[in-house]
Amino acid sequence: MRELRYRTIADELRGQIEAGQIAPGELLPSESDLSRTYAVSRVTVRKALEVLRAERVAGARQGFGWFAAVEPLRQTLGRLGTIEDDLAASGRRPERKVLDFGFVRAPARVAEILGTTEVLQVRRLNLADGLPFARVTVWVPAQLGSSLSRDDVERASFYDLLAVPLGGASQTIGAGAASKEDAALLEIPVGSPVLRCERVTRTTDGQAVITAEHVFPADRTEFVVELSSAPEASMAPSGLRLVD
Repeated sequence: MRELRYRTIADELRGQIEAGQIAPGELLPSESDLSRTYAVSRVTVRKALEVLRAERVAGARQGFGWFAAVEPLRQTLGRLGTIEDDLAASGRRPERKVLDFGFVRAPARVAEILGTTEVLQVRRLNLADGLPFARVTVWVPAQLGSSLSRDDVERASFYDLLAVPLGGASQTIGAGAASKEDAALLEIPVGSPVLRCERVTRTTDGQAVITAEHVFPADRTEFVVELSSAPEASMAPSGLRLVD
């Protein structure tokens, strides 16, 4: 009987979401409310909600509850661009919230990439239509960032702000689990799957001038790569490597 009840709850919630009665990003009734409505235990309700999460129809936001899933943000990897560019292209409203701004001693990895120990570090939260979808930390050499203010980096990207000719970037993407801090910022459970991206942007003469770490909730982001159909092209994505 309980088997049928959780499927009934999942089917009815799915129907409401698909019919637009619950809009993308809108909160679902709480687990306790659903438990009372359907006269079942919260274990049964949670099982129904987990079915919807597995189908990517619903998701959970830490401290908020369950919500109707939003269309994942797609980011194209074949060109040098910003998160805001991809949001605008998909008709979403971008917003950036600066969490920390300061000149600091570079972490070892950043110092190795940028070739300096004195950097401007900016940590921010990126939102799409009010929903957080990325925690980003950016580092640039202090000399390049010396004229920038907190307001500058909140209103525009480093690509627009730095007075240097940019030639391209390399981006490394891997899987991870949300830390307590990132989970709170991204409104997801601690340990949830995330995508971690390291991007190193260089000038036209090959000098690294920006390095950044992006953390995305795995269920809100998709990366798209166009693959060539030329006979000599590999069937595997370029740049693929195994982690030791």
